Amino acid sequence: MKVSTITCDDIANYIRLQEVDEADRKLLNALITIAKKFITENTGVKDLDEYDDFLIVVFILCQDMYDNRTLYVDKNNLNKVVETILGMHSRNNIC
Repeated sequence: MKVSTITCDDIANYIRLQEVDEADRKLLNALITIAKKFITENTGVKDLDEYDDFLIVVFILCQDMYDNRTLYVDKNNLNKVVETILGMHSRNNIC
């Protein structure tokens, strides 16, 4: 699986949703988009399929946003795994 192939069904399975209605699908698709954009903006990596570990970052970010019912990533309470992976691939801080 690659980041570009993640679907709302993949996220629904990860966060253990039993039934996914149309509203859930729209929300999950929005969360996937937001997670991908967050990764790109925080690392400078444009092709997220370049690194396999971005997969788990998308899943974790989507789960966090779903659990908190937010459409943004709270940078102040970023999951340590996410923070570490993003830091490993950051191209924005290179001089």
